[in-house]
Amino acid sequence: MPLLTTAAIDLAFTDTGPAGAPAVLLLHGWPDAARGFSAVAAHLAGAGFRVVAPDLRGAGASVFRSPGTVRDGTAAALVRDALDLADGLGLREFSVVGHDWGARAAYQLAVVAPQRVRCAAALALAHQPRGQFTVPRFELARPFWYQWLMFLDAGVAAVRADPVGFAREQWATWSPPGWWDEAEFAATARAFANPDWTDVTLNAYRTRFLPDEPRDPRYDDVRARVAATARIGVPTLMVQGGADACDPPASSEGLEGSFDSYRRVVLDGVGHFPHREAPQEVSRLLLQHLDAHGR
Repeated sequence: MPLLTTAAIDLAFTDTGPAGAPAVLLLHGWPDAARGFSAVAAHLAGAGFRVVAPDLRGAGASVFRSPGTVRDGTAAALVRDALDLADGLGLREFSVVGHDWGARAAYQLAVVAPQRVRCAAALALAHQPRGQFTVPRFELARPFWYQWLMFLDAGVAAVRADPVGFAREQWATWSPPGWWDEAEFAATARAFANPDWTDVTLNAYRTRFLPDEPRDPRYDDVRARVAATARIGVPTLMVQGGADACDPPASSEGLEGSFDSYRRVVLDGVGHFPHREAPQEVSRLLLQHLDAHGR
């Protein structure tokens, strides 16, 4: 994978499709890697889009340039990485598709760079107006055991001791059985061998409710813009798995008022990884969205 050097990290990415075509950034989620979008990327590139899919910071071949840099895993950091990547590739305008962490970054990209983002699509994760984290009602908080675990020192130690086993547990429980095999998990888990994967993971979750967790101040402008914006003007598609056991359909209901243009589609029998579990249907929905707004 080629690398693009930014102020904080060297970003690894794939770049497929016609070089001069309308560009689409594919931002993967957690625990996953850019390879998770392989089938969808092939569909989009085959339909005439330039498709750029980075390994997010701390995953795969994307590496921090300095040991002293905060391993900030917040959405604001992912947003800046995506903008730096677009700048480095000369992409004045682009569309963005994100899954899980990448979905949160996609929403926030639409907030901070509406003049550049033609359209956005989010898989599995609901929009959080103003980027605010709140403890959900109990029945929705129950699937987040893995998040609460990371707020405990003993939980942090457990994640550090076996990060791949921690990731495997999410794959095994977030979607209906049978959607993945050991070979694909092993290939993806190579991205979790990045020496900063655990630190970025812990920071991403612990910063939500622990005020003393470090944040990189270079992304404070993104955080401030998101916190000040209640409504997204960029056309947005949200694809929800009807059998998602991490972020169930109830978590993404009733958000239409936060958008000027919004469509939510629930895929029956699909879990937390729609782009992997139903790549053809997800690609069809994305191409409809991109053909309407992203060319």
